[in-house]
Amino acid sequence: MGNKTKEIITKKPKEWSAEFWEHKYLIIVSLIFLIVALLLGTIAGNYVDGKNSLAVKDIILDNIPTLNLTFLYVYGSALITLLLFIYPLFFEVKSLHRAISQFALLNLIRSFFISLTHLAIPVSALVYTTPAWFTFIDFKNALFFSQHTATPFLGFLLFKNKKIGIFFLIGTIVMALTVLFMHVHYSIDVFAALFIAYGSYNLGNWLFKKINHY
Repeated sequence: MGNKTKEIITKKPKEWSAEFWEHKYLIIVSLIFLIVALLLGTIAGNYVDGKNSLAVKDIILDNIPTLNLTFLYVYGSALITLLLFIYPLFFEVKSLHRAISQFALLNLIRSFFISLTHLAIPVSALVYTTPAWFTFIDFKNALFFSQHTATPFLGFLLFKNKKIGIFFLIGTIVMALTVLFMHVHYSIDVFAALFIAYGSYNLGNWLFKKINHY
């Protein structure tokens, strides 16, 4: 093993540790923000699921088949969400609090929107079964806007200058098609997710710069 290789192996963990501890307070605050956002999201999800809402027609759903893409719906979205945090944790820890805060803000905004919009899941929606851990975050009538579409697009916006940004962009397309072909979202939920995620990202950039100057 050459001296340069040894230097890289010993230097990287030290740099990671230094960056982590330098941003530890911002990471803690962002995690608290995330917990609050997720709790409010759960309250909002249970609220809309308890409403006697009506399903409406959708010109796109009316013209595409209903496909069973449950594996992608569950595990694809889980992988994308995990990578949103795992990538900065291991490769860009100084931006970890930024990813957490942006994700939390997006969820907070979604909680507000789904509380306002009381539509039932499309009548043509696939009847699917999910693992027990997924049922706690999968609310049937929490439709506007599509979290499955917004989360990977947020990942693309956060890491568009990195190679992993391409993965998140592809993930955005795949997850948008997944929820449409499963008929578990209206088309407006999917298209609006892109615009709202973009707005949330820019709002977060402005807001968090005021707070912690990242």
